[in-house]
Amino acid sequence: MDKIRVGVVGVGRMGSNHCRVFSALRHVELVGVYDLSYEVGDRVARQFEMHYFDDLEHLLSNIEAVSIAAPTPLHFELAIRCIERGVHVFIEKPITRTLEEASALVDVAERSDVIVQVGHIERFNPAYRELRNVIDSLDVLAIDIRRLSAFSRSNKDVDVMLDLMVHDADLAMDLTAEQPVYISAQGFSALSDQIDYANVQLRFDSGLLLTLTASRVTEEKVRQIEVTAREAYVIADLLNKSVAVHRRTIGEYVQRGVHGYRQESIVEKIYVPSFEPLYLELEHFTDCVIQHRPPLVSVRDGLRALQLTLQIRDALYSDHSKVDRAANRLLSHT
Repeated sequence: MDKIRVGVVGVGRMGSNHCRVFSALRHVELVGVYDLSYEVGDRVARQFEMHYFDDLEHLLSNIEAVSIAAPTPLHFELAIRCIERGVHVFIEKPITRTLEEASALVDVAERSDVIVQVGHIERFNPAYRELRNVIDSLDVLAIDIRRLSAFSRSNKDVDVMLDLMVHDADLAMDLTAEQPVYISAQGFSALSDQIDYANVQLRFDSGLLLTLTASRVTEEKVRQIEVTAREAYVIADLLNKSVAVHRRTIGEYVQRGVHGYRQESIVEKIYVPSFEPLYLELEHFTDCVIQHRPPLVSVRDGLRALQLTLQIRDALYSDHSKVDRAANRLLSHT
């Protein structure tokens, strides 16, 4: 099979990782990169033995597929230019900055003949995939998703909702296949002039309660999903790739006619394959391009995740005085 020619637009931390993965994929020829910074673009191009293009149109004329890892405000314009050139597009999350841009991008993408995939990487996390397999047969009552990080590794041009929580907004949509009927959100600023910590509760028509917590002021990195079901309690660690299922039993052990001890629950450790989610995600994108089939995470999925994230932001900012008071209390103790 011939290799598909791929380029990367925007080679900061995430874009550089895209280059690393694309350079290792069997059916990919990594042609070059485009970045507004010559110094950054040239350095990454040399590292992966490819070309640095100082003109986007020149890059697009030499490739069949592109990964857009530029800052969010540039996503819409870049994606439209690529689609209009007939170049297949992988676009990092969030899909765009605004719902209007996302909706327009969906219209253009769905009327085109190109593959467009949005980079909600946790859908490709092996631990998340195993979690989904486990809970498919359970009566789920509540879900708690936590995404905590240190400030130093954050994307500081947006708040914590668009930086981190947008990942879990996508997972919420994927896990529930519902739109929430009630949203309650609280948060505070701590190390920036934007919201750095947010806690959100979503209620669905089915009665399911889903809680999202996103922080970029927490020194320990946490990526965890906890599912409470009638039959079991399931914990998935997306960072360390583990899934544990706690099930109730009624085991009573007797020795010589005397009750010894009572086993009230058992824990199942689910096998989770050790694969890098980014590798699986970009491999899936290139496979979709080669086979010309729809991706797992479509532009419409990206739109839905952004829509929920912005609804959460609206709920939080609608009582901004509460946010400011919380921030002041925090800062007064530091």
